[in-house]
Amino acid sequence: MTFVLSVKDTYRQAVEAATDGKNTVMYDAKGNPSIMVCIPRFNLSDVITGAPNTPHPAFIVNGVVISEIWISKFQNIVQDNLAYSLPGQDPKTYVTYDQAKSYCTAKGPGWHLMTNAEWAALALWAKKNGTMPRGNNQFGSDVSAPYEHGREASKDGNRTGRILTGSGPASWSHDGTNAGVFDLNGNVWEWVDGLKLLDGKIYVHQDNNFGTAESTGKADGWVDTGVYFDNSTAGDATTTDHDVGGDPILSDSRTNPMYTGNASSNPYYGYSYTTFETLAAKSGFSVPDLLKYLAVAPVDANHGGDGLWIRNYGERLPIRGGNWSSGSNAGVFYLSLNNPRSSADSNVGFRSAYVAL
Repeated sequence: MTFVLSVKDTYRQAVEAATDGKNTVMYDAKGNPSIMVCIPRFNLSDVITGAPNTPHPAFIVNGVVISEIWISKFQNIVQDNLAYSLPGQDPKTYVTYDQAKSYCTAKGPGWHLMTNAEWAALALWAKKNGTMPRGNNQFGSDVSAPYEHGREASKDGNRTGRILTGSGPASWSHDGTNAGVFDLNGNVWEWVDGLKLLDGKIYVHQDNNFGTAESTGKADGWVDTGVYFDNSTAGDATTTDHDVGGDPILSDSRTNPMYTGNASSNPYYGYSYTTFETLAAKSGFSVPDLLKYLAVAPVDANHGGDGLWIRNYGERLPIRGGNWSSGSNAGVFYLSLNNPRSSADSNVGFRSAYVAL
């Protein structure tokens, strides 16, 4: 019997052969390809010393423990209102949180905007395994390894801005190999699902339930962690984009909103900054382990010096990783909860993920 391979079969087999089966090509509802990276299930104890020997939340969907998640190898582009993970592309930017979600879910069942739980799983795995990725965080190169470069996709003045997806060296992937997930450090910020602030209070998905309903300014069906981002000093009513001083802290209440005026329009006024690894808690307050599992709070004092930016008023949705000009702040633990869902810029993109339902 003669077997005839389709072009799709040949492409998939080539990708799988080149990555020892760690990557594959998935085709969406329109039959178009995305290169995806398999992340096999692991336990919390595998990535955090002293944590329970139970699956990381990224591997629990609707109460079911799953064997793997699939993450876009590359920051996504958009074609015909669908998201795609392909090499050598200028990633999609000027995209809002809700647009990013729709570009992913429109691909078909199981497809979704990469969740914060999935991002945290990669970040914690890389930290534990000593492969925290470098990337395009210094105008086309890495601030700690300026000899490493990606291929230019856009300009920032007379310097490199965005680079083409996956065009950097293997050290720019989550596992330090060409089979890994690329550009989690820098290039463009990435929207992630499953985490939000409402007037400073932290809400998350139950485990990795990426189908959780989404409503502006609400968290119906989300997990109320009971934890707030407060600030160590009082905020102000100044109507300019500025650091109010002090540091964000984790607390059981919000006593210091960073902007004290009318925050109904989610203005870009007062914010607070610290490094992720120095994020502290209010005296006497014990940070829930869940926030450590979800890379919202540090597990120790070594997270690469990545940054943390917070506005604890209005609704704020997360972007992670940093961009081409973030410098030493960029990295897999870099988290900004500064922006409303309507934010869109040349330095913010996203990536899709897939779970077999």
